[in-house]
Amino acid sequence: MTSGASPGPRTVSEGELEGFAAFLLRMRAAGLDDKAVMSAIEAVPRGNFVDAQYRHVAMGPRTIPIACGETLEGIDLQARIFHALELDGNQRILEIGTGSGYSACVLAKLSKRVYTVERYKTLHHDANHRIRQLGIGNVVASQTDGSAGSGDGPFDRIVSWAAFETIPRNFVDQLVSGGTMICAIGSGEQPQMLARMTKIGSRFEREDIGTVRFQPIQRGLPSVL
Repeated sequence: MTSGASPGPRTVSEGELEGFAAFLLRMRAAGLDDKAVMSAIEAVPRGNFVDAQYRHVAMGPRTIPIACGETLEGIDLQARIFHALELDGNQRILEIGTGSGYSACVLAKLSKRVYTVERYKTLHHDANHRIRQLGIGNVVASQTDGSAGSGDGPFDRIVSWAAFETIPRNFVDQLVSGGTMICAIGSGEQPQMLARMTKIGSRFEREDIGTVRFQPIQRGLPSVL
């Protein structure tokens, strides 16, 4: 079994429950009280998506290492992004960077269907296993290069957990009219702007909603991992 794979159903620990309660308090203090997002996060056992040694901090604000040198973003940032996507259960979503599979599972609770792509075979395999283990049937996971998007569009929403150096204008055609893409823009050498871009006609209308430090988008598939 690869690093981080969940061996089966397990009981959520008291520490994890306390972590969720602390997370709710942080979000309310920050003015984010999105009941649908909080319910979706509560419904997906985040500790199942990280190695056992990190379960006690699974609901914390810091990034957590996962396989292939990647990370799971802190839950506070992920909650902000889920909220910014403005989902009502009817959207088709493209997620770039499946990672552990956690965010795809939460998005599945908030949307009609999630198409999630991951370039690392190990991450894709483990994430797909976790998704199926939780009985989530509206996620389509693929191991592919997501730097140019997906042929399964158009989508209502696109979210990327990797950063683009410039506005990815080629994604405009993969969104429906009025659709939204959230991604980081900037180099990997400094903090990037987290942008919410709405498709207006054949262009993006951009709104910056914060700063992040995401890894730069990579093209092609790795020969190992």
